[in-house]
Amino acid sequence: MPVDATRHLEVFDPDRWGDRRIDIIGAGATGSRIAVSLAKLGITNLHVWDDDVVEEHNVANQIYGNEHIGQFKVDALQQIIQDATGTNIFIYRERVCSSVRCGEVVFLLTDTMESRREIWEGLKWKPHIGLVIETRMGVDQGRIYAIHPINPAHIRRWEATLYDDEESEVSACGSKISVGPTAELISGYAVWQFLRWAADTDAPLENEIIFGTRPCGLMGTTW
Repeated sequence: MPVDATRHLEVFDPDRWGDRRIDIIGAGATGSRIAVSLAKLGITNLHVWDDDVVEEHNVANQIYGNEHIGQFKVDALQQIIQDATGTNIFIYRERVCSSVRCGEVVFLLTDTMESRREIWEGLKWKPHIGLVIETRMGVDQGRIYAIHPINPAHIRRWEATLYDDEESEVSACGSKISVGPTAELISGYAVWQFLRWAADTDAPLENEIIFGTRPCGLMGTTW
C-alpha cells in the first residue's frame, strides 16, 4: 500500500514528484533518518549507498536497533522502510566513487571529509543534478549545506568550508562524537531544504544553515 500523503499534500505531493531519483550517500546517523523521512513523504525512487555494517555503538544514535547488529546498514534500512511504508528502496553495499552517476537530488553524508571531496568531484558541473545537500554534526551543533553543483558561487563557497578530518570533533578516547537528538535536528533541516527546493518557488534557499543547542540559535546564509 502506498504512503497516505493526505496530511502533507499542501507541502509535498509525491504524485507531482513522480519517479525522480534521489541518492543518499551514507546511511548513518543522518542518512538513515533522512531515508525514512523521504520514504514517509511518499518518495519511492530512493537509492542508498553504504558499505558499513551496523555495530553496537550505532544503536544509540542511528535508526537501527539491536536486531540489526551485524547486518549491512543498507539491508537493515531497506527492511525498516519496507515495513514502515511498503516502499522498496534501491540499496548498494559499496562506497561511492566519483564516477558513479547519481540522480537529480543527492544527500552527501559520508563519514569523512576526504570521501566527500572525492565524491564531490563526480557531482559538480553535472547539469542533471539540481541539488546537493551535505550535513555536518557536532555534539550540540550542526550545519546543513544546499548546493547547486553547476553554480560557480556555490561551488566556491562550499569548497571553502571543507576541512581536514583531523579537525573533526572527537571524544576523550579519540572516537567521533554523535548524539541522536542532534542527528534528528540535522536530518529534519536537511529534508526541509529538499522540500523547499522541490516546491520550486521564488523564495531563496539558504545555502548554509548553522544551528546550536547550547544555547539555542540558528543562522541561515544565502550565497
